[in-house]
Amino acid sequence: MNKIQEMEMLFGTKKPIIGMLHLKPLPGSPIYDGQGLGKVIETALKDAQALVNGGVNALQVENFNDPSYFPNEAPPETISALTIVAHEVRKSFPKIPIGICLLADPEASIAVAHCSGAQYIRATFFTEASVDVSGLVTRIPHAILRYRKFLDPSIKILADVHIKHSAPLGQRPIEEAAYDAAYFMADAILISGKHTGMPTNIDDVKKVKKVLPEFPVYIGSGVNTKSVGELFEYADGAICGSSLKYDGISTNDVDEKRVVEFMKVVQKIRQK
Repeated sequence: MNKIQEMEMLFGTKKPIIGMLHLKPLPGSPIYDGQGLGKVIETALKDAQALVNGGVNALQVENFNDPSYFPNEAPPETISALTIVAHEVRKSFPKIPIGICLLADPEASIAVAHCSGAQYIRATFFTEASVDVSGLVTRIPHAILRYRKFLDPSIKILADVHIKHSAPLGQRPIEEAAYDAAYFMADAILISGKHTGMPTNIDDVKKVKKVLPEFPVYIGSGVNTKSVGELFEYADGAICGSSLKYDGISTNDVDEKRVVEFMKVVQKIRQK
């Protein structure tokens, strides 16, 4: 069994679609309203229900509205809050795969995943030192992999390369960075556009798949009903957020009708 098949078993289908739960601002965020987690949980569960009703194959819980993100180590209040919200999502949706993305701290994401019952994390930084709006990010795989081994080896790592909103310090071709991430034990590679909701460059996907033909490569941003057909000629799955929201705006609630329409297109692609 290769890695593509392994991930298909996790998500229950080929070409899986992971629906984003962009959480409301958490405690510690500059735009947190100070009113506790009640509204955060309520909105997350509402969005999760719309995504599940629409037919996505997994949910990803992320502190999207906590800008700017801590570049290497998330603070305790963020970790605690995300764990509580993710646990509530897991309780309400016990069967669907769930992932955690705690920006930008993969080790904390593993801890949250383990404590909440999630099956994977998105590691926005894995094998590359990069510069983003928060400064220098130096997440490297040896600590992440050893922490996973210590806490929960079953948790999968979906690793970004040349992640959006940032620039790698070493100007290496994206396919080389992806090859290294796979070599250093990521379970899937994520390729994204320049910013949230912006389209992923199809040429980047082609380059990565050329060097990793039997390794899962997922789209990390900008997938919609118009682009998914071309992208899925090469990519093995996608994380979808903005295009499934009302008016296609990342900070809006999930629009179930948009989810249904998108998944109909995906189902047709899968049947080819």
